[in-house]
Amino acid sequence: MKVIGEKRYALFLACKDSDYVKKVYGGYFNVFVDAFGEEGEVWDLFRVVDGEFPDMDQLQNYSGFVISGSPYDAHGNDPWVLRLCFLIQVLDAMEKKVLGICFGHQLLCRALGGKTGRADSGWDIGLRKVWLVEDFFPPSLVADLNETPSFLSIIECHQDEVWEVPLGAEVIAFSDKTGVEMFALGDHIMGIQGHPEYTKDILFNLIDRLVNNNSIEREFAEQTKSVLETAEPDRMAWGKICKSFLKGRNISPTLDM
Repeated sequence: MKVIGEKRYALFLACKDSDYVKKVYGGYFNVFVDAFGEEGEVWDLFRVVDGEFPDMDQLQNYSGFVISGSPYDAHGNDPWVLRLCFLIQVLDAMEKKVLGICFGHQLLCRALGGKTGRADSGWDIGLRKVWLVEDFFPPSLVADLNETPSFLSIIECHQDEVWEVPLGAEVIAFSDKTGVEMFALGDHIMGIQGHPEYTKDILFNLIDRLVNNNSIEREFAEQTKSVLETAEPDRMAWGKICKSFLKGRNISPTLDM
């Protein structure tokens, strides 16, 4: 648990801490809290990948939840993945704020009736320009920005994607690579395919590990890192969007923009 005050949030960590992230950041938990946390909050960590879940009677104590990325498949049937699907359904019924990142984005869709799977276009790794859907992107999410952008750049690292959003959900951002970069369901569910919490050094290390375990080709990896050397994600803007969602702003899609 990392204390910065009173409102309580939980991170469901769906991956193991890499040696690099442990050494530089003290673990992914710190990366997420640094990106999304604010003064006056308490953040708790549940390593769901290791079967660590909150008790059901604890859920009401939280203002919001974040589900991290993962090397596991959101469409897989690992026991902890199925248990997390059930927990998502409970949180949805409670109308609790849940933000899903990458794997978390995909699992939200699966648990609530959508469809996910391998992307036909293969890996998406690097910096991606994500276009906000003007008619459906909630204005409150960009209220803290100086102006409403047409697009934002975000770090991506995934080979799976959302094929179909749950009934009642809206696609609120897309890219030339992925049709569902973001979706919202009601005022309490939001998924982001990219990694708003990632720094470039975290991605560089992840790319090296993917090369070393033969998941991607070295030439592709070097080309991706070369592009990233001279480009930056809109990390501050993404942080503000995620905070606006988690801290309780109304995000119902609206046509009045």
